[in-house]
Amino acid sequence: MAANEKLNLTMLCDFYELTMGNGYFKHGYKDRICYFDVFFRRCPDNGGFAIAAGLEQIIDYIKDLHFTAEDIEYLRGRNIFTEDFLEYLKDFRFTGDIWAVPEGTPIFPKEPIMTVRAPAIEAQLIETFILLSINHQSLIATKANRVVRAAKGRTVLEFGSRRAQGGDAAILGARAAYIGGCHGTACTISDQLFGVHAGGTMAHAWVQMFDTEYEAFKTYCQMYPNNATLLVDTYNTLKSGVPNAIKAFNEVLKPLGITKCGIRLDSGDMAYLSQKARKMLDDAGWTECKISVSNSLDEYIIGDLLQQGAQIDMFGVGERLITAKSEPVFGGVYKLVAVENEDGTLQPKIKISENTAKITNPHFKKLYRFFGNDTGKAIADYLCIHDETVDDSGEFEIFDPEATWKTKVVYDFTAKELQVPIFKNGELVYKSPDLHEIRQYCLEQVDSLWDEVKRFDNPHDYYVDLSQKLWDIKYNLLKTNAK
Repeated sequence: MAANEKLNLTMLCDFYELTMGNGYFKHGYKDRICYFDVFFRRCPDNGGFAIAAGLEQIIDYIKDLHFTAEDIEYLRGRNIFTEDFLEYLKDFRFTGDIWAVPEGTPIFPKEPIMTVRAPAIEAQLIETFILLSINHQSLIATKANRVVRAAKGRTVLEFGSRRAQGGDAAILGARAAYIGGCHGTACTISDQLFGVHAGGTMAHAWVQMFDTEYEAFKTYCQMYPNNATLLVDTYNTLKSGVPNAIKAFNEVLKPLGITKCGIRLDSGDMAYLSQKARKMLDDAGWTECKISVSNSLDEYIIGDLLQQGAQIDMFGVGERLITAKSEPVFGGVYKLVAVENEDGTLQPKIKISENTAKITNPHFKKLYRFFGNDTGKAIADYLCIHDETVDDSGEFEIFDPEATWKTKVVYDFTAKELQVPIFKNGELVYKSPDLHEIRQYCLEQVDSLWDEVKRFDNPHDYYVDLSQKLWDIKYNLLKTNAK
């Protein structure tokens, strides 16, 4: 493939999706309308919630969905697909409907992040890309949000490109991290493609290249006087690094009237070094000099540093963010929840398991979030059948679907549908917000969650309740299929 040729991602699917599609085609299920839900079973890092991300890339994928002549020839060469099926694939495109929660929305286990309504083959073939996009970016956005919350208002930059698992993971990981709340990235191409502000100053090699540390610092200040952040730990942070930085600031920046600058620590005891460096800078009159740190940071290390009184203004977070190192799998799944009969009625479908966590919620559903009118805070999420509505003008009783005797009456609340239409009859009906708007929306929505839900350790369980009608259908299916 030529370097400038766009890769067709239609074949980025699990092979079983093609063998199943061939089977559907042969046995008359090609045009049967199916409903699939995308959801996840547990929050990463045992957190209280996750952040939805990856929708924009799914939109681009669906819009460009097609099989090339080379794809068809490859499949013909496998000698297992019928010629009629291969002919069908020549004119293949997505003709169905998709609903999804907007990117940046806090999401909870077992609720549909996305719902696909489409002919069986179409719905089946898009499974892999939908999952890989949502699973990756939601994972990174969730981790980034944890890190940003741990920093308590201080700047957080994504620094992880060199440790990411490949180019796409670096590029889209930076995008997801920005949605989750990071202020920028070190990844230049993510700035070029998405407008995620890229920044950076120097590595240790810059300091080592010069005969002296001071010469390296002075030269950098002369070149970039309005963006002078100096890496001070190449040799000895407190004995040479900070003193030489102060000397360079005095000689180059001070005569220019520039008071804003920075130093970066990349090793050692960050709490101790930042405190000592802060005093040295302040004593020298550089009170506006910012201290940034990097070096295998995560939300727990950042929290500990701040608790210890570290004097840090900015965190550069790399490998543990871009790989979500503490829990690098999101666990989103794609499950059939209903099919349409010939008369247009819906037949709910359920997946049953001895592992109760893997039992699905059947049927074509609608997802609501209840917000208290007095606080603006999210109270609970509510899953119901697609044709049900919620009357939020008075009192409304909800119950725990796992412990039905636990009920709660909510009042003075507003019910908001979370899923929005993305595709209708194969046509895009959704305008993706600007990435900066998505990030702001995410921060606002996270702020709507109670602090108890946002705890890192032992967060409060946020309830995703089922309507009585949906609960009855689910448990009737369980009883019927258990016989």
